[in-house]
Amino acid sequence: MNDTVRIPRDTLLGFTTEVFQRAGVPRSEANLIADSLVEADLTGVDSHGVSRVPIYLKRIETGVVNPVARLEVVQEYPGAVVFDGCNSMGIVIGVRVMEYLLQKAETAGAVFATVRNSNHFGIAAYFTRRALAKDMVGFAASNAPSTMAPWGGIRPYLGTNPFSVAIPTGNVLPIVLDMATSVVAQGKIILAAKEGKRIPLGWAISKTGEPTTDPKEALEGTVLPFGGPKGYGIALLIDILSGVLSGAAFAAYLNNMWNNFTDPQNVGHCFAVLDVKKFLPLEEFKGKIDRMVQDIKSNPRAKGVEEIFLPGELEHRNRIRNLAEGIPLSGKVYEDLLEIGKRLGVTFT
Repeated sequence: MNDTVRIPRDTLLGFTTEVFQRAGVPRSEANLIADSLVEADLTGVDSHGVSRVPIYLKRIETGVVNPVARLEVVQEYPGAVVFDGCNSMGIVIGVRVMEYLLQKAETAGAVFATVRNSNHFGIAAYFTRRALAKDMVGFAASNAPSTMAPWGGIRPYLGTNPFSVAIPTGNVLPIVLDMATSVVAQGKIILAAKEGKRIPLGWAISKTGEPTTDPKEALEGTVLPFGGPKGYGIALLIDILSGVLSGAAFAAYLNNMWNNFTDPQNVGHCFAVLDVKKFLPLEEFKGKIDRMVQDIKSNPRAKGVEEIFLPGELEHRNRIRNLAEGIPLSGKVYEDLLEIGKRLGVTFT
């Protein structure tokens, strides 16, 4: 099956929620996991969408991830918290940490937190967007298994180490940056390999250091950092803040999600929340951000450029279109979901 299949958002959400619940995840937590994956597909980030259901499910069913989330406070100060994710699903842990920090920031003004003993947490924007409802700035980052060589090397050491920042605005769309520190998230290469597609030159190199368009060679080799040494430097800093500072595993010492079903990953995250009102009157801040957005949108455009976009704007448009037309899934991803549904007794309804 190679054709694209479009599924209504609520149908896909209900199916995915039920799948995780059948695997032993409590209903409310299953809904959070499903909502994050479906939101990724809605916004066009299909590398972190429901294509992740099989691997998430396998890790739960093999017992290498706890199906019932538990979050513990290791130590806490007015502006800092250290959490233990107790080997729970990263998406659930991320939501609980952000809710904790948003409440704490109302008094503290700014709070930074680290998390140890967690797992893959999906799209980082799923957490930072939660700060927008309270007119706060949200930040989230995570380390990941080593898939990227240090700049100039050919052996993977760092992960693609994503991060997101969400900025509240007044009368324009919020600014929501969500990106990996590699040219592309490894999930896109995994998806290309699953679908039998080639990848663009510049995404990765083979294990011998040669440029490749073969996703299988890329997975045996290393993805490349965006901006060369700049992306490498940011990936390193995120691993220090998320992995080393949190007490989690870091770099090459982080267990692989895709092929190790014996040992917990011990992923590390870091989160931060800033209450804008503690720094500047809210309306003044929003007014200035709106002006920035308007200035950028009205900037003279280069030849061939029809519109200048702000971070998060394309994802917003994807969301509107896919809500109306249905979420596009590749035939292979849809087939995988059907097989899982048949095994667990879950159907698309």
